[in-house]
Amino acid sequence: MTATHQIILFDGVCNLCNGAVQFIIKRDSKDTFRFAALQSETGQRLLAIHQLDFIHIDSIVLIKNEKAFIKSSAAFHIAKELSGIWKLAYYYRVIPKFIRDAIYDAIARNRYSWFGKKDQCMVPTVALKKKFLV
Repeated sequence: MTATHQIILFDGVCNLCNGAVQFIIKRDSKDTFRFAALQSETGQRLLAIHQLDFIHIDSIVLIKNEKAFIKSSAAFHIAKELSGIWKLAYYYRVIPKFIRDAIYDAIARNRYSWFGKKDQCMVPTVALKKKFLV
């Protein structure tokens, strides 16, 4: 793990989450992000360091400057770093957190039934391996 990168922890078996990771990678023109599945050793270690319980995390986690962001806050901080129009999504964080997190939670609760689930975590291609922490 390097101090110059922000780390995104994601549900490695969730099709929606894997799609989000691919979306982020395509728009990460500054090579800002590194990724680890929540289920991986690295993911588990980082959750423990930031005192987040894997059992109760139904969210993407962003670790930025040694601080952990979850749910909509993580999504907005990630959007801010993306290329193109996506960075404008960051300004939607003016919506009260309880409203945006309620929407986030509803999607997270239904993500497997709406988007499906893999039997195992995504394996990155050789070209993308440097972006994934093991």
